[in-house]
Amino acid sequence: MEQKSVIITGANSGIGRAAAMRFAREDYSVIMACRSLERSIPVQNDIIYNTGNEKVFLKQVDMSSLASIRSFYDDLIKHFHTIDILVHNAAYFNHGEMYRLSVDNTELTFATNVVGPFLMTMLLMEHMRKSDDARILHASSNIIKHYFSPKKALDLENLHGITDPKYKHSVYASYRNSKMALLMLTFNMASRFKDSGVKVNSIQVNGARMSKETLKRFSPKWRIVAIVQNMFFPAPEFMADVYFRLCTSTEFRNTTGKYFNHKHEIMKAAPQQPTYKDILGSSSYPAYANRSDMQDTIWDMCMNMTESFMID
Repeated sequence: MEQKSVIITGANSGIGRAAAMRFAREDYSVIMACRSLERSIPVQNDIIYNTGNEKVFLKQVDMSSLASIRSFYDDLIKHFHTIDILVHNAAYFNHGEMYRLSVDNTELTFATNVVGPFLMTMLLMEHMRKSDDARILHASSNIIKHYFSPKKALDLENLHGITDPKYKHSVYASYRNSKMALLMLTFNMASRFKDSGVKVNSIQVNGARMSKETLKRFSPKWRIVAIVQNMFFPAPEFMADVYFRLCTSTEFRNTTGKYFNHKHEIMKAAPQQPTYKDILGSSSYPAYANRSDMQDTIWDMCMNMTESFMID
């Protein structure tokens, strides 16, 4: 049987690293798509050493830069004609940081967590269609639970600079904005790709135990909170196993356009008036994610921002 291939973004730390190790142990060709080669080379070597799988490849990519993603793609297709699995695991979230724009003039969190994954997916579509079981997995977050509140809505007005004088930047608001947009993109892509054979799903990540190095990156104000939270988070290997099952199990071979929890269960949209069970549990997501008008708006926005990078 031909060795299958998987691309994992952000594969040098946390869940991404554990997922790369998991797929490598199962003899997949693993493409680690990482921003820092310096930090990633030791991880690549460690995965090869511990799994005995020599087909673990490291490719540089900055998911906030459209030109970087295009360069990643141009290099990748010289070596891989078929891509079986694409895991969009990388995400940008930096405590205490001020409002920042990417090199393409898009708010950095949204650029990294939404626009970048969109472009990479679109570039790779023809190569994924060649697979007999192509699957895309988006890593979402339980931070979207904030959208159970009817007062919460996507902010698409301040993505290319602050235009609203009342706007107050919040790292958390930017992150939840991006993760809700990514979930909406999951549903929209699944619908648009339904005849292609490429399945698109999303997983709710509730957190994973962070390394000492990661905890040091938190500002003093938030480090204590992070340390306490870390005591209750599962090891990254737990969620890596969830990634692997959703991307490989025959149980989900024909499943697309779904949002999964950590128990491999398909989550359902909560009613307009959610109960405490909906809000606190792991079986429901905010009905706001099902708004088809917003899904189409995000698709159109991403298409407009990336279209010039899709031209050969």
